[in-house]
Amino acid sequence: MSTSVTMPQLGESVTEGTITRWLKQVGDTVAVDEPLVEISTDKVDTEIPSPAAGVLTEIHANEDDTVEIGGALATIGEGDDGAAAAAADGGGAAAADGGGTAASDAAPAAVEPDKVEPAHSENSATAVEQSSSPQTASQPVAPPSAAPPPTAARPATQAASNPAANVAVDASAKNGAAYVTPLVRKLAGEHNVDISTLTGTGVGGRVRKQDILEAAQQAAQRAAEQSAKKQGAAQSNAAAQGPSAAETVPLRGRTEKLSRLRALIGRRMVESLQTSAQLTCVVEVDVSKIARMREEAKVDFQTRNGVKLSFLPFFAIAAVEALAEHPKLNSSVDSEAGTITYHAGAHLGMAVDTERGLVVPVIRNAGDLNLTGLARKIADLADRARENKLTPDELAGGTFTLTNTGSRGSLFDTPILNQPQVAILGTGAVVKRAVVVDDADLGELILPRSMVYLSLTYDHRVVDGADAARYLVSVKDRLEAAAFDVELGLN
Repeated sequence: MSTSVTMPQLGESVTEGTITRWLKQVGDTVAVDEPLVEISTDKVDTEIPSPAAGVLTEIHANEDDTVEIGGALATIGEGDDGAAAAAADGGGAAAADGGGTAASDAAPAAVEPDKVEPAHSENSATAVEQSSSPQTASQPVAPPSAAPPPTAARPATQAASNPAANVAVDASAKNGAAYVTPLVRKLAGEHNVDISTLTGTGVGGRVRKQDILEAAQQAAQRAAEQSAKKQGAAQSNAAAQGPSAAETVPLRGRTEKLSRLRALIGRRMVESLQTSAQLTCVVEVDVSKIARMREEAKVDFQTRNGVKLSFLPFFAIAAVEALAEHPKLNSSVDSEAGTITYHAGAHLGMAVDTERGLVVPVIRNAGDLNLTGLARKIADLADRARENKLTPDELAGGTFTLTNTGSRGSLFDTPILNQPQVAILGTGAVVKRAVVVDDADLGELILPRSMVYLSLTYDHRVVDGADAARYLVSVKDRLEAAAFDVELGLN
């Protein structure tokens, strides 16, 4: 009996997915929950696991094909059927082995049901690994009289020419049930990662693709930091804030295909500019009081809440509170229907810079959260966005967006609207400079102050310049009043 693999539901707002890479080919033996294919959507990239053990007998969609939810992707056959397909594709190897190789390849799928260990999976095509969901590998137990399964022999052969692959085999044997996929072994070899040193994030300590990539990135970053230290303290600080040498140098003189996420970002931004009349207005805000509060409370805040106290939660709470006073800014436009929807709740999109590109997870009902709640939510979404562990639904439904370009030193920006939203607020870098201050007793004084620019891009079809200015003044007043003493425990 064969099992059909279909495009699973990847979120309420996702209707289709594009195949970026097949991880298995026709004739390959697969285990339950072993990754079959990489899928890219408008929201996230993810892997589709096998819903059954057996052999991949058919592939119904090629790389770069777009398949609707529920559409056919592949067919998984039983062991006997798969053995025949494998023998047809690789008869030379089977003949050289007296026909035993093809038969033994199918052995794991042909084991009697009472000989198989329970699989920790939903055994469904909808059991999709969002990057946050660990995958489970189910390894059938061979009968006592059966020869050792070839899954151990194949990696050993590969390891003969690849030292990193050999490490993967040793780690897999040492960890017992921890299954290491061919993709993981290949990535380990490419990035020179010792799998035996990793603690897998998959079920049962299984090492996943993301574990390899993160280990490689950390190694590259450590190398870059060590190099920077040798060049002096000033260069070390610059390296800590910007991209590492390992990330920038290899790009020079190279031509590569535009990633799907970069192409999607470009297409959406161009469409946004073509859809609405966009303007940007800017105000300057004195956040000296907040800077002093933050400096005084940040250690205790991190101890109590487990997250750092940055300026961003202050900007977020001021932005959301001002939306309640200025509902035009918390609306969306349906151009085809010719309607404007003024949203009852503020669903705040937070632009996050990741290695793959810009993503915008959403804090739902952000107006119901206090400063601490927003700080926790921002940290959680940012961390999971960089680890590619967000679900599609966490990237949809925003009504207003906040982008913190100041985190990389920019004074201010002119952000582009995230359609169909009508406003996006950009926060610049907080910098100290001399400012003229009016003192009731001493008159005008020139004092060092912590200043920041806030830039609001708005849709002129809905929001006029005066509306945008009034909104920004409300945000400015909230920040300069800095009434956060009680919440920070400073009163």
